[in-house]
Amino acid sequence: MACRPGPGAALPGGPPLAHPHARHTGRAPVTGRRPEHVGQVLAGVDWERWSVVLLKPDCLRRGLADTVLDRLARAATLTARREVTVAAWQIHVHYWDLLAGADWFDRDIPAALEAAYVGHRVTVALAHGRPGLPARLRALLGHYDPHRAAPGTIRGDLGTDSLTAAKHEGRLVENLIHTSDDADAVARDFGTWYGAAQHHLLTPPAAQDGDS
Repeated sequence: MACRPGPGAALPGGPPLAHPHARHTGRAPVTGRRPEHVGQVLAGVDWERWSVVLLKPDCLRRGLADTVLDRLARAATLTARREVTVAAWQIHVHYWDLLAGADWFDRDIPAALEAAYVGHRVTVALAHGRPGLPARLRALLGHYDPHRAAPGTIRGDLGTDSLTAAKHEGRLVENLIHTSDDADAVARDFGTWYGAAQHHLLTPPAAQDGDS
């Protein structure tokens, strides 16, 4: 049986398909940055120097977006900040690992994800810096359970929720922020929250041009 091409794949003999959430921008279709495999999103990007920052609905609800981004800005140059209303497909791709392992949880993970995110606003931004940036930013966040996050981390200083409370209420823990886990995750997160058609956003900031 023939496989159905994924988002952005090229049909035999045809041009790349439009990204499913791309809007018409007046630019030509993405052609020069096409990766060898669709899931890689874009070719020719040093993803080790980038990360995608996602400020979750609880962060926005508490008015902490600027505070959290200011802390990240000490470790990276932040660009392309924007607010997004989350679609179901985006949060399903973003949390593919939770969905794939949903049988191990004592909560209805698909329902919890949709309740927490779909139709809600999040803020996304791009971070750029020296190679190894994804790991450095992750270290600033703290444990995913704010109750266990160390002082001095973002979740340790600003988080108010706990995994115990979340389990009791049948929901996801509110922990303010996500940054990409590693280089592969950066590519996937960029495809999810920006899309390959926004590849111009991955031009390194001028302040980082001399970074090594």
